Amino acid sequence: MASESIEVVEVRENKLIGRREVTLKVEHFGKGTPKRLEMREKIAELFKVPLDNVYVRNIKTEYGMNVTWVTAHIYNSSERALEIEPEYIIKRNQPEEKEEGGE
Repeated sequence: MASESIEVVEVRENKLIGRREVTLKVEHFGKGTPKRLEMREKIAELFKVPLDNVYVRNIKTEYGMNVTWVTAHIYNSSERALEIEPEYIIKRNQPEEKEEGGE
């Protein structure tokens, strides 16, 4: 039976930049490592902020474990997030685009 639990391990307030830096512990028994977009949605829901303000920085699962560590930044505004987050992190946090291709 697949189950999942999310525990907030640490929340650091970075007032200078205007964001919260969070670390989460996700236990996912009977399931694979959670997807970045899925974690982004759950974090936005958990902290009651718009999805555009949340950027998942890192997802790490140790081999053979059912525990994943997630680090994310929650910004006070989406404009501030776009100013600070590197372009590659912004791209990683966008939904995957389906490739259109002919035969």
